[in-house]
Amino acid sequence: MPLLTEAEITAALASLPGWERDGGALRRSFTCQGFIGAMGFVVGVALLAEKANHHPDIDIRWNTVTLVLATHSERGLTAKDTELAAGINALVATA
Repeated sequence: MPLLTEAEITAALASLPGWERDGGALRRSFTCQGFIGAMGFVVGVALLAEKANHHPDIDIRWNTVTLVLATHSERGLTAKDTELAAGINALVATA
């Protein structure tokens, strides 16, 4: 899968509220209703990730979940990352 160009990354970020570029990755933190809420959110992300066969780095700190998306095999950002970020945003919007 090809790496996204700078223009493609900029355009994708414009349509991905809350996500920011962190070098060769996308990062976003989510605040949940306590630890159980955070764990429930992570399960939802895990289901999306498994379906996409693309798995984020996940950091859980009580009620805050930070996700980092990058295509490690390509050493940067690909459409897999922006598509999963959009899916996660949709998950949050329906919660």
